[in-house]
Amino acid sequence: MRIMRLWGVWVVISFSLLEPLAASTGPDDRPLTDPKSVVSVSNPAARPAPVDDLYYTRSVFGPAWSPDGQQIAFTTDISGRSNLWKVRASGGWPIQLTQSDDRQQYSAVWSPDGKWIVYQQDRAGNELWDLYAIPSDGGEPLNLTNTPAIREQDPHWSHDGSTIAFAYKPKEGTQLDIALLDWSTRKVHKLTNEQQPGYSWNVVAWSSDDKAIYADRVNPPFTNADVYRIDVASGKLENLTAHQGTIRYLASSLSPDGGTLLMSADAKGGYMNVALLDVASKKITWVTDLKWEAFAGNFSPDGKNYTYVVNEDGVTDAYLADRSTNRAEKVDLPHGLNFFSGNPNEFSPQGDRVIVSHEASNQPGDLWVYTLASQHADQLTFSTIASLRATPLPPSQIIHYKTFDGKTITALLWMPFNLKRDGSNPALVLPHGGPTGQMVDYWNTDVAALASRGYICLAPNPRGSTGYGLDFQKANFQDLGGGDLKDEIAGVEFLKATGYVDSRKIGITGGSYGGFMTLMAIGKAPDIWAAAVELYGIINWSTMLKSSDPSLTEYLKGLLGNPDENRKIYDADSPITYIRSEKVPLLVLQGDNDPRVPKEEAQQVVDILKKEGRTVDVHYYANEGHGFVKRENQIDSIRRTIAWFDQYLMGKSTAPEAQRTQREP
Repeated sequence: MRIMRLWGVWVVISFSLLEPLAASTGPDDRPLTDPKSVVSVSNPAARPAPVDDLYYTRSVFGPAWSPDGQQIAFTTDISGRSNLWKVRASGGWPIQLTQSDDRQQYSAVWSPDGKWIVYQQDRAGNELWDLYAIPSDGGEPLNLTNTPAIREQDPHWSHDGSTIAFAYKPKEGTQLDIALLDWSTRKVHKLTNEQQPGYSWNVVAWSSDDKAIYADRVNPPFTNADVYRIDVASGKLENLTAHQGTIRYLASSLSPDGGTLLMSADAKGGYMNVALLDVASKKITWVTDLKWEAFAGNFSPDGKNYTYVVNEDGVTDAYLADRSTNRAEKVDLPHGLNFFSGNPNEFSPQGDRVIVSHEASNQPGDLWVYTLASQHADQLTFSTIASLRATPLPPSQIIHYKTFDGKTITALLWMPFNLKRDGSNPALVLPHGGPTGQMVDYWNTDVAALASRGYICLAPNPRGSTGYGLDFQKANFQDLGGGDLKDEIAGVEFLKATGYVDSRKIGITGGSYGGFMTLMAIGKAPDIWAAAVELYGIINWSTMLKSSDPSLTEYLKGLLGNPDENRKIYDADSPITYIRSEKVPLLVLQGDNDPRVPKEEAQQVVDILKKEGRTVDVHYYANEGHGFVKRENQIDSIRRTIAWFDQYLMGKSTAPEAQRTQREP
């Protein structure tokens, strides 16, 4: 679960919090925000956050308990690359286990005997993961699969340590299957053989006798899913949640006695809730009944407790539940993104502790070990550069506004300190990726860099976003860059109504689908924007279908329909149809090795605008895939972004390092 549920002696944490939310029971009764209630707080200590401080602050994720409960392995970019480290569960200096100049290593999981740690790693961001193993005491990593044309990811050990189950997809395949690796021989064979294009199988758990695997099967647009039991010997499938219509049943944990699956499902009106599924009878017992998103976690090793989190409007809370009564208590954590974290389980093997994670948009994420008996948490990782603690960072606020057709839109807003309400300030709209995603209150280095430099930042969750029910998520089907773009533009009107923003100084920037939205915005509504920065965004859905990863193209077809039958929709929903109408300076940033939004998309944008004689610049990052993971590239991209907006929104001259011309492919 990665709801970046991010952020014990909690009093040691010092940071600004989100503005308190008015009470609401779900998306239907979100109170609208009065633009005039938005204020810029006076803070004499405010200063631009040093870019290096922001990006040398580490990220930490993917913790995994050792079988004896004494150590925790995790992934961190403390060295500038996302490598595997471990630390004693009681705290101390972490030990680096792997060293690689490649982008990242994650999904670490210990072998049952504690001698090995298995993880996944790709090459230069190509997302063709191999499974690796390294001795838990240190040593040379072993490539277990070594298949350059096959993706292997998300390993799960059997209880007896003889087999690893994992997700498996050939490079040109559209389906994600489950495969098994024999630990002694290293031989791999597929357990499932999915026939439906774009469908994905995800391992949930092994049965206690290792004779069955429980797994989720999900359709390409993420609107329908079922839970299955798979016989390991024969591959026979049993659907435990057979249903009509589009309902998502997603299991996350099997009880130690093997009788109950903990799962999330949106059978209640399209809103994700937590439930217990009796494996034998297939009876469902509901734990929550909310109109916000509730996601199941894991059972404790003794089966007496389980966990879940609730995402309410981009803020998450973590809950510990008593299985005998299904009553839950919220873990007392600061406001922000709070969640349990652990692979495959957040509970320690003894069941007495859990790993929790906390972060907020102006507070880096860290891992904490929470002791159930004392309800006390001890900080395990320390991510923040010390000098950053002395730099005030503007907090986020959750705001709500009406859009063109009466829908209520949620957005996160960052107001820089010390602004005057005189209509003179620059603002940026930040569309998120996906589109099936959500802007939540995670540690956001880019926003911290921009907001601390005087840019008002608004990140809407338009139709198509997750977090507000399935109907809202499906509201942009075959209308990408239509109604959802209008939702973003309604956010611009909100910004103007605050009285702080100069309508001539509004920019837009986003990555992936946010990059697509940036291109649509400057093409379809060219008079609103004064500058734009687009990161690895889509210019043409038709060319994306030909060059993107095949599994992603099935997802796109789920959003746009069959390309042969819906050619007009593909054209109407592609920025290439409108891009020649843009009027603003555009900066394009792109990874050379992106398998999701290939480099050709960026090249099309640049070639078209150069031919039109427009102001456009581009920079390609070698050995980067979808998004920039290497620290030096993260720093370079935000410096270029700041310089671009400083020049075209604030009228400042660019720094020499930001004036470098594009690197030709």
